[in-house]
Amino acid sequence: VQLQASGGGLVQAGGSLRLSCAASIRSFSLHAMAWFRQAPGKEREFVSGISWTGASTYYQDSVKGRFTISRDNAKNTVYLEMNSLKPEDTAVYYCTLNGRRFSTIEIKIAEYDYWGQGTLVTVSS
Repeated sequence: VQLQASGGGLVQAGGSLRLSCAASIRSFSLHAMAWFRQAPGKEREFVSGISWTGASTYYQDSVKGRFTISRDNAKNTVYLEMNSLKPEDTAVYYCTLNGRRFSTIEIKIAEYDYWGQGTLVTVSS
């Protein structure tokens, strides 16, 4: 299974970015997906997750109301729309897939089996 993340870049505070993550797994529609991020000198942290159906989503408190996760099962792709970006959102963002089918949204790193290479988001003040 390969996950290919894209869409990162440099943006000013208050700006927007849309991250994408394409997965090479036939059963994509049966797996929960999530985005994590890791800022310099900090541990990797959960940002947002989406259930295998797409009906349920979950967000870290600091991004609620600013970020939106979605998925297109026909394209094997999950997205993270990021608005009103802040300098503290600067990090490498990783998409990840829970290898168990019909899994719920998990916030722990250990619950995820496959990880993308990461895409850097830099928000300038």
